Amino acid sequence: MSVEQPLWRALTGYRVLTMAYAIALFGYDHDEYARPIGAAAYLAVLAVWTLATVGRVSSAEHCTLRFLVADLTVAVAGILLSPVVDTAGRVGPTLPSIWTAGAVLGFALKGGWRWAAVASAVVGVANLIERGTPAQDTVHNVLLVWIASVAIGYVVEVARASERTLARALEVDAATRERERLARDIHDSVLQVLAMVQRRGAEIGGEAAELGRMAGEQEVALRTLVAGGLVPAARRSPEQVSRGGGEPRPGPDGSPAAEGGDGAPAPAGPSAGPSAGTATDAADGSRDLRTLLAACANSRVSFAEPGAPVLLETRAAEELAAAVGAALDNVDRHAGADARAWILLEDEPDEVIVTVRDDGPGIPEGRLADAEREGRLGVALSIRGRLRELGGSAELLSVPGQGTEVELRIPRTARGSGSR
Repeated sequence: MSVEQPLWRALTGYRVLTMAYAIALFGYDHDEYARPIGAAAYLAVLAVWTLATVGRVSSAEHCTLRFLVADLTVAVAGILLSPVVDTAGRVGPTLPSIWTAGAVLGFALKGGWRWAAVASAVVGVANLIERGTPAQDTVHNVLLVWIASVAIGYVVEVARASERTLARALEVDAATRERERLARDIHDSVLQVLAMVQRRGAEIGGEAAELGRMAGEQEVALRTLVAGGLVPAARRSPEQVSRGGGEPRPGPDGSPAAEGGDGAPAPAGPSAGPSAGTATDAADGSRDLRTLLAACANSRVSFAEPGAPVLLETRAAEELAAAVGAALDNVDRHAGADARAWILLEDEPDEVIVTVRDDGPGIPEGRLADAEREGRLGVALSIRGRLRELGGSAELLSVPGQGTEVELRIPRTARGSGSR
């Protein structure tokens, strides 16, 4: 809802209430008027106009400049008509009384403080003409209406600017999230195929080697495109370009895998993890995370789980399993064929925690930062990007010679997670 919409509703109520107030004032003092029939006729016109135009002050779209000018004309006419119908020398309220402020506020809400300043100045001049002399109370009331309307107009302008800024920020955030999602999908699938073509072409030789070289060039170009807008892309050396940023190694199942953020392969959905259809849906559409992660276990990967189901919303469970698969592919890439890995699933009251630990050589200090600068976004996208979209976090701890540990956390109140 627009931040100014409540102001339009308040103005609608103000006009109706002040119209009733002006009529009540006339009813109380009608015997003081020299021409009460003329005053009653104007107030009847004011009442019909106010009630007939309730819908015109319900929003900025309906409240046009032509209507505002007509509304201000009704107010000014009532002010100038007051000394004609009232008893000579009697100092009392004008016929429209405080209803006039509603006409000025309409200009403030529609056009900001500049429109408000012009409208309140017109009303001020009409009041001075009606009084005949610039009495102290008249000047005081004119200045009060002028300052209040200008202030409200300025507040409306600030509110509109803030609303536009917020809308733009939401658009940028949505575009960034969509870009990251597409980049992650590309990283997990297209780059994997290009890396396989490059490697196999180099092994076969001949015309296949030329195809492999072209695939390597396209991989470099695509990595640069993916990295654009996500992390700064560093310049590549001719050697890196010629070999496509690195030669992939086969994943745990023997298939080639695209390199991850630290040079490790990233899973295709995940390659080391289960497919989307291996877990059984619960009645509320959630999935047992234990079933998804159990498919990752093998002779080299141990899985420890709670005794009760760990239910998450389907998308959250699949994305978390994909992040675990990416972490296991990194283990296969860097820790070697003989390395072991352990998966620990913890079901806490407020969050779900998955820890992936290996006994490999660890990651050298600064290697992840170098990988991101080179456009290798396995950790940045396949792991951290997935957890960030779910409202969670991914922490990586690695000590050279002591293995690597990746801790993935998803709060149960996060986006995309369900209840147990």
